[in-house]
Amino acid sequence: MVTFLIILLVIACVALGLFVLVQNPKGGGLAAGSASSNMFGVQRTGDVLEKGSWVLIALIVVLTLSITTIGKTGNHDAAGSSKIQEQLDKTPNQAPLNLGGAGATAPVTPPAGTDTSKK
Repeated sequence: MVTFLIILLVIACVALGLFVLVQNPKGGGLAAGSASSNMFGVQRTGDVLEKGSWVLIALIVVLTLSITTIGKTGNHDAAGSSKIQEQLDKTPNQAPLNLGGAGATAPVTPPAGTDTSKK
């Protein structure tokens, strides 16, 4: 189910990118100085593309929220563990560094004849 939703999300993102690239510029940004920004004057096609862009944006939001919800609540085994957790459980634990346990060396003390006080 999640894989199907992810495929739909990718298709919606590609379609949104195409819709945005096909639209005529509105006169702002980089196209503000060019005379060809409104050359063809096709207003109806621009409205359809703009509404299609808004529909695709809403679809992308709904798909991402549903993928997140299904990913958090679904796909769990009866024990509640995932494949990553099972792999972590299989790996052996490494021993921590020996910082003062058995076999540690004694701290170094200065020789008895030297003065260790600061002046």
